[in-house]
Amino acid sequence: MKLEDGVWTEKYRPITLNEIVNQGEVVERLKVFVETKTLPHLLFAGPPGTGKTTAALCLAHDLFGEEGLRSNFIELNASDERGIDTIRTKVKDFARSTPLGKFPYKIICLDEADNLTSDAQQALRRTMELFSRNCRFILICNYSSRIIEPIQSRTAIFRFVKIPDEEIRERISHISSQEDVKVTEGGLQAILYVAEGDLRRAINVLQAASAIGSEVSEETVYSISGRAHPHEIRKMIELALKGKFAGSREILYNLMLKYGVSAPDILYQIHREIISLDNVKEDQKTSLLEYIGEIDYRLSEGAHPDIQLSALLAKFALIGSL
Repeated sequence: MKLEDGVWTEKYRPITLNEIVNQGEVVERLKVFVETKTLPHLLFAGPPGTGKTTAALCLAHDLFGEEGLRSNFIELNASDERGIDTIRTKVKDFARSTPLGKFPYKIICLDEADNLTSDAQQALRRTMELFSRNCRFILICNYSSRIIEPIQSRTAIFRFVKIPDEEIRERISHISSQEDVKVTEGGLQAILYVAEGDLRRAINVLQAASAIGSEVSEETVYSISGRAHPHEIRKMIELALKGKFAGSREILYNLMLKYGVSAPDILYQIHREIISLDNVKEDQKTSLLEYIGEIDYRLSEGAHPDIQLSALLAKFALIGSL
């Protein structure tokens, strides 16, 4: 954003495939499609925040340019329009129309395609067959296993991986310098911990944290992200393993009541910290992880969070005493 004559204006510059980081093999394969002007149906699968939608937009822009993009490319979010009627009307109407200009085909991008119902996916399969001459589909999903096999067999599958911490650190540092936001080293480490390879989440956390104070610190990041400090989680686990159940439960209640951290988030952070503990035997880790999985299932079935997490800490105390 830039302030011009008292009005905030946005300077938009579309990025290209060359600017996508840490998806080397994927980008190189997509560049071949741009160079040859040939494109099969595509399926982009991988964790959130790794550049799947961005790659689809970059591919369409590199193929069509600014003018051709507006008339020959459409993006739909399948989580909003997930029923069979959307496939039979909006998608089918766009697919059957003739491409405009000198381009041989149009592109339909279905984001979050794994949210499409089974009936909608069956209808989509038929649409992909009927209009493959003048239309290409790019399906984007987090879990390719939720896409029916007939659709997977009709697409070239591209698997995206999480963004490394080094790349996220570099991008966050670049954004903070451009926006004149001060980020402490602890704050940067906290952003990397919360992001877990999701660049979109890292940028959102940075933006939210920068709106609170003059600098983005470790405490600020954890407070706005709804996550507990890893040191608190580790301390709670260590107390439980030493048999100090009351002290461990006190930290648990403090996290849930004072900081408002949800039970599933605490359980997930416990899972992360258990794996990295050095002073716990391997057989103890396997027992702890097995019980964490059981508690996770109970919570998903609607069990009381306080009772289940207290039971988990009690189990830790029992295993630690063995």
